[in-house]
Amino acid sequence: MVTKKTTAPLAPSTMKELRDTLWKAADKLRGSLSANQYKDVILGLVFLKYVSDAYDERRAAIREELAADGLDDDQIADLIDDPEEYQGYGVFLVPPVARWTYLAENAKGTSALSGAQEQTIGQLIDDAMDAVMNANKSLQGTLPRIYNRDSVDQRRLGELVDLFNSARFSRQGEYRARDLMGEVYEYFLGNFARAEGKRGGEFFTPPSVVRVLVEVLEPTRGRVYDPCCGSGGMFVQTEKFIYEHNGDPKDVSVYGQESIEETWRMAKMNLAIHGIDNNGLGARWGDTFARDQHAGIQMDFVLANPPFNIKDWTRREDDPRWRFGVPPARNANYAWIQHILSKLAPGGKAGVVMANGSMSSNTGGEGDIRAQIVEADLVSCMIALPTQLFRSTGIPVCLWIFAKDKTAGVQGSVDRSGEVLFIDAREMGYMVDRAERALSIEDVVRIGDVYHAWRGSESAEAKGVAYDNVPGFCKSATLAEIKSVGYALTPGRYVGTPDVVDDGEPLEEKISRLKGELFAAFDESARLEQIVRQQLERVNG
Repeated sequence: MVTKKTTAPLAPSTMKELRDTLWKAADKLRGSLSANQYKDVILGLVFLKYVSDAYDERRAAIREELAADGLDDDQIADLIDDPEEYQGYGVFLVPPVARWTYLAENAKGTSALSGAQEQTIGQLIDDAMDAVMNANKSLQGTLPRIYNRDSVDQRRLGELVDLFNSARFSRQGEYRARDLMGEVYEYFLGNFARAEGKRGGEFFTPPSVVRVLVEVLEPTRGRVYDPCCGSGGMFVQTEKFIYEHNGDPKDVSVYGQESIEETWRMAKMNLAIHGIDNNGLGARWGDTFARDQHAGIQMDFVLANPPFNIKDWTRREDDPRWRFGVPPARNANYAWIQHILSKLAPGGKAGVVMANGSMSSNTGGEGDIRAQIVEADLVSCMIALPTQLFRSTGIPVCLWIFAKDKTAGVQGSVDRSGEVLFIDAREMGYMVDRAERALSIEDVVRIGDVYHAWRGSESAEAKGVAYDNVPGFCKSATLAEIKSVGYALTPGRYVGTPDVVDDGEPLEEKISRLKGELFAAFDESARLEQIVRQQLERVNG
């Protein structure tokens, strides 16, 4: 009789351990696949490992609870597979063929024994994805089935499965599995976006930029929408904001649309990992301009980072969304803006990332469209951001903040009708490395505080923050002022330059002092030059 060797369960992994382990896994495939392909392979496996670990842990807890109630093994066997015991705890159902233990035991594939067909590890993983999707309605049509393709090296894939065995997601102790998995997923999305360069911008918005939008809009209840949702980062940051402010994420419903199939799958998985209902992303991917999957639904909040300056887009001149003018055929910026405005409910607010050119362009009638939007009093705030926030593009970016209601009321105690707040944040942020900048938490909070103080919102009043124009940083301008400069919305035009701090030293004294310091520097330079000449002469002698 052969006894099967058992191993003690692995301890929960820390964030650093998970990052190190999983990034090593990505390295195993990096040489044989393109950045885009290995991203999809890795993220799908990470998701499968997470749902399997969470399922195993819940299953062990159920067994322990039933045994403590005095049930025997047969009775436990009758009850332990009750779907409600898993789904009621936010755990996905994982059939036996999809559990990580089964895949790990067959990391080199299965042999053709007892008439069964030989299967590669890739085929086993594809079957596991099918099994998980069939068992969980919210995941149907979502998970990648790409592991048995000719382009995927089955030996390396098996090694990757082995490597994943050393990572364990746990719902216990310091790290909750969902939060941990969410952080790992976001870490990978960021790294993959860097690896893919320009294409990475299709699915990833830098977290600090998303935080500014969320901090300004404060989406705590109602419908939240993103018409080009990428990997779902806007929704994830919304949930974090709600948690941080002691709200209930169930008060928010998310709606999104994404045109690229692989990115749509990433978003569905990302929301599922964070415990956010992903049904609002639709049954499949689709072009927002060609067919709005959420037509007729008005949104309380819209957060979006549309692709900049798209030249090839689905355009109909008679589209009812073009309330302020037909966007030019060779640039979709104002098509996105008008689509977003068309989705806002009364009292709705929106925050949109745009290329800086959108603030002042007059090409193809864009200036006239912008003028009409300003005159409709829909623009609440314009924020100029620092350069290098996006690795995917060198184009400087800004944030447009829209509000359907700027009167005094629920959204703020100060009536800002006929005014626009301009914030110049170009000097903010810090360099993450030589190529990328990020906004600090303090930067994000400062921008949010200025906006809410200007609006007189509850959050500003709770902090005791009052609004004042700050030269070089922020200015509240009237529509008449904006009209006088041709409806250009570039913050630098309005905020002016920072005040120069007077050090109290009279000008004549300062000139005399600086002149003396300069002459002293010349004398010291001459003295040092003489010393160097003497040393060189000794060497030559």
